[in-house]
Amino acid sequence: MKNSKQSLYAPYCEALEALNSSSSIRQIKDIEQDGKYIILNSKNGSAKRLLNFSSNDYLGISNDKTLREDFLKKYISSGNKISNPSARLLCGTSPVYKKMEEFLAEIFDKERALIFNSGYHGNVGVYSALLDSSDVVFVDKLNHASIIDGIRLSKAKIIPYRHLDYEDLRQKLIKYRKDYKKAIISSESLFSMDGDIADINRLADLKEEFNTLLIIDEAHSFGVYGNGKGICSEQNVLSRVDLILATFGKAIGSYGAFVVGDGVLIDYLINFARSFIFSTTLPEISIAFSQYVLKKRILANNTLQEKLFKLNDNFRKSVKSFEIMGESYIAPVLIGENASTVGFSRHLIENGFYILPIRYPTVAKNTARLRISLNAGLETNDIQALADCLNSLQK
Repeated sequence: MKNSKQSLYAPYCEALEALNSSSSIRQIKDIEQDGKYIILNSKNGSAKRLLNFSSNDYLGISNDKTLREDFLKKYISSGNKISNPSARLLCGTSPVYKKMEEFLAEIFDKERALIFNSGYHGNVGVYSALLDSSDVVFVDKLNHASIIDGIRLSKAKIIPYRHLDYEDLRQKLIKYRKDYKKAIISSESLFSMDGDIADINRLADLKEEFNTLLIIDEAHSFGVYGNGKGICSEQNVLSRVDLILATFGKAIGSYGAFVVGDGVLIDYLINFARSFIFSTTLPEISIAFSQYVLKKRILANNTLQEKLFKLNDNFRKSVKSFEIMGESYIAPVLIGENASTVGFSRHLIENGFYILPIRYPTVAKNTARLRISLNAGLETNDIQALADCLNSLQK
């Protein structure tokens, strides 16, 4: 029996060993969070307190103790339920979800909104529902894996265009659009691994010229840009985008995701998006907290956003030894080789900075990088300390 088991597991062991030998293996770390710090625990029981430069909590909301306590006091005292364990289309819905979806539609000036359990659920559900094998999607080459997975489930044709290269996209639309029934142009607004930003008006021009839908993923920009509404709002292009997806699990400091758009598309998703239809709904408390954060912190004023933008400007000006990619608070440092990137990450961790290496297959081969993620919970002296540490290194 033992030999039989070893034989069955051998291909998986070999695959893991290949990842390990190429410095690509992933492991869940033993960590705790303490405000702007990460407590990294080692196998021998020692702990290291590090400034957290790897979080997607861009505004530091999840560490806002006052906000959390105020919300819980009001929510629990009102007698609201913590959870609603059923699918939305059965009995897993309530006024909490309806109010949030109406609120989101109002924010984006769209007809309807639909909540998903995560950004992954949202992208997989949207693309697999809207497309079939007679359709085509023109995707930015660096679009998130969840977008690609959703398209693959639909069996639609995937035609990638060079990252942020709209002339390349135009040429591919000229060549291929006519051969397919329905077509979508798909892009992120803020790219999570490169930290750069799409020109959504140019995408909208092409969408209108070639009669396609335009879907924009605002996962990493919602809550920060455009007075909290995202880059589509910042670029004044909301009305020209058919569907916008975004998450609560990043700048909002909560959990879940949503899509906003015209009523007919939302109705279609309710009926055909399998990741929505067949998922138990999010706990009501998560949805209520997300709405509370949006009203009390994100849309009420721009204090946190302005602080984050200032930290980003200071950081980029202070780093002299490396070129920082993109332009946003996602500030990747391209290293290239996996082993070197892992080595730099270890050095930074040893010096008090929790910064992880991003390697293939998350990014293309030989483009491994340190993904430095700034957040408004950090201070100017924290940013300067990291810049000084980077400046002491030689690539």
